[in-house]
Amino acid sequence: MVTRTVDLRSDTVTKPCEAMRAAMAAAEVDDDVLGNDPTALILQTELAKMMGKEAALYVPSGTMGNLISVLVHCDIRGSEVILGHNSHIHIYENGGISTIGGVHPRTVKNNEDGTMDIDLIEAAIRDPKGELVYPTTRLICLENTHANCGGRCLSAEYIDKVGEVAKKHGLKLHIDGARIFNASVALGVPVDRLVQAADSVSVCLSKGLGAPVGSIIVGSQSFINKARKLRKTLGGGMRQIGILCAAALIAIKENVQKLEDDHKKAKVLAEGLNKLKGLSVDIKSVETNIIYVDVVEGSKLTAEKLCKKLAEHGVLLMQEGSSRFRVVLHYQISWNDVQYTLSCFQQALPGVHDENGN
Repeated sequence: MVTRTVDLRSDTVTKPCEAMRAAMAAAEVDDDVLGNDPTALILQTELAKMMGKEAALYVPSGTMGNLISVLVHCDIRGSEVILGHNSHIHIYENGGISTIGGVHPRTVKNNEDGTMDIDLIEAAIRDPKGELVYPTTRLICLENTHANCGGRCLSAEYIDKVGEVAKKHGLKLHIDGARIFNASVALGVPVDRLVQAADSVSVCLSKGLGAPVGSIIVGSQSFINKARKLRKTLGGGMRQIGILCAAALIAIKENVQKLEDDHKKAKVLAEGLNKLKGLSVDIKSVETNIIYVDVVEGSKLTAEKLCKKLAEHGVLLMQEGSSRFRVVLHYQISWNDVQYTLSCFQQALPGVHDENGN
């Protein structure tokens, strides 16, 4: 019988803390579709200020936030967006930009650090002379941190360069900033500086920040005006959302500072796992709270079997393939949980010793 649970599947699994629940119960609310919910207005104003943008809009999910952002920038069907081949928008958002928006994805290879080569981005921009046969390039999308690349951070300098390319060709730049605060903390760069070159940014409130629901998109006032209408079209207009926004306000006030601790725990856990015979972790890639672990070829266990064995001890992981699984730290994982997880791995790997033979 499992008596303890350490949920490392994602940073989306956090539960609202007592302060969030109290704030939700006491939240002042009104009808947000009519634009009158006071707590939503406070949250949106606060996030716009933090991101250095004119305005913000609360949306039910990051997927909807990215979809709305792409559709605002690519408001003519048949437009094209340049984005990473391994990006969340391209892989995990149900192809919404195409199926709903009629926007064509033009992928560029993501490097191991989540970047795309600047020259490859520029080469992917369609020649306006070919407008009769090509889609029209209107947008470039970046992801920071880059989840599929292990939570790697894109630097402000890199984003600036992409922004310069966008401006040179009359394009817009959107950042999928689901974990942008993780990048800010890890790089030691203010979040508004990281997104300075972007025309729009989506920020997830329910990942590392720990709020129960929702994301925020930020941009110019005209961008947000169009986004609000699209949110309604997509069914994302909700009524007394101040109940949810109250929890998000606690998250941005209290949990951003906890991200550094998440990153430290991730590095310690990654180093411990890498010492176990049969497992391999690229330690250099662990910059924030995400760890990808590979089961070494020739090991007795597959990733599926190992995940099942850990689940028997209450340690929950996310399988990513036959020989890979993902571990994600968040503020509700303690240092004791990290040590317990390592001990459970040691038990689940029979006959396996660390690199020192212990």
